[in-house]
Amino acid sequence: TGCALGFFLQIYLLDVAQLDPFYASIILFVGRAWDAITDPMVGFFISKTSWTRFGRLMPWIIFSTPFAVISYFLIWFVPDISSGQVMWYLVFYCIFQTLVTCFHVPYSALTMFISREQSERDSATAYRMTVEVLGTVLGTAIQGQIVGKVVTPCIESPLFIGKTNSSVAMEELNMTHDTGSLTDTRNAYMIAAGVIGGLYILCAAILSVGVQEKRESSELQSDEPVSFFQGLKLVMNHGAYIKLIAGFLFTSLAFMLLEGNFALFCTYTLGFRNEFQNILLAIMLSATLTIPLWQWFLTRFGKKTAVYVGISSAIPFLIMVAVLDSNLIVTYIVAVAAGISVAAAFLLPWSMLPDVIDDFKLQHPDSHGHEAIFFSFYVFFTKFTSGVSLGISTLSLDFAGYQTRGCSQPSEVNFTLKMLVSAVPVGLILLGLLLFKLYPIDEEKRRKNKKALQDLR
Repeated sequence: TGCALGFFLQIYLLDVAQLDPFYASIILFVGRAWDAITDPMVGFFISKTSWTRFGRLMPWIIFSTPFAVISYFLIWFVPDISSGQVMWYLVFYCIFQTLVTCFHVPYSALTMFISREQSERDSATAYRMTVEVLGTVLGTAIQGQIVGKVVTPCIESPLFIGKTNSSVAMEELNMTHDTGSLTDTRNAYMIAAGVIGGLYILCAAILSVGVQEKRESSELQSDEPVSFFQGLKLVMNHGAYIKLIAGFLFTSLAFMLLEGNFALFCTYTLGFRNEFQNILLAIMLSATLTIPLWQWFLTRFGKKTAVYVGISSAIPFLIMVAVLDSNLIVTYIVAVAAGISVAAAFLLPWSMLPDVIDDFKLQHPDSHGHEAIFFSFYVFFTKFTSGVSLGISTLSLDFAGYQTRGCSQPSEVNFTLKMLVSAVPVGLILLGLLLFKLYPIDEEKRRKNKKALQDLR
């Protein structure tokens, strides 16, 4: 669901639901910002949840799933109302983000409650992220291939066919003629939503039946209740956590900007209207296949080295796709190379977060139950800033003169899209890697922390 929304929601709101770019930017920003706010709130409530026969985390996953699937489907439905469409998408996008948070925060925190061993948690994280990236491939494939089979009708701008009265009449005729095709496109989005919703339910069922929380591993419930703001102050005062967040915040933003604008970039700037879903699939397949490579690399050379090598490897290819003339073969090569870097960006933050929590436990041995807060605040900062960036990028397209359902776009829009998928992500990656130099937990520090924790126990 995250991949389908990330890659397709912007182009869906603009060209299928036919919303004004300004309102689309509000939906994207408010939805992501709301999602960010709910993450630490859910993390806090989970830390206060009492143990049940299903565990502490699993009831959140089980009970949120059916409502999340319903709200997800309604995001991809175009209501037959002349006014109120903006509110429709805003409400259901926010409801879905809240419910998927009730799934994702306990799901990601489970890593801390199936083992205390660093090596086992690293291995579990690698498997989890491999399958999670495989899930993004499924999301891209299902959404892209179903929607890609239907050609979304476009309208030739009067700027390109002349500004006579007859051209205006011709545009109106085109809009009438294309109504049937637009209905087919809307139906395709709903079919894709139904298939992905079915997968969501299947995966939640497998998770709830197949994974058991170990009560002896769980330190989730604090001996002394900590308020939301006390928890925030505690984790925000931990230097290693702040430095990890600062580094990955900018690199995550770079890939989210790329994700949010890539479909528009392929469709309009590169001119691959009927190929973009296959290019997206190439990126995500490449990412899936190289997750094990990065897991081997980080165990062999260390996690900080893996960050520098893995994430910086995207830079030359991001520059290449913007500088070179539109070429399908070059675009596929860039897609595969970008996927290798995406794999590192997926795996490494989640692999390094448990190391920070171990470091926190050593510095605060009497303080328990903050694991979910660490995970949820990390997601909070990433999602909030991504909401801001997506909102700003959609507004930028509006200022550049984006033509809704246009067969082609003005040169200003194409230039803006090049900036959003090349220059800006490259700048963010460089800034993130520069900040990451400050992160204090290298391999030697990890080994010392592991021994100290074993002695403490």
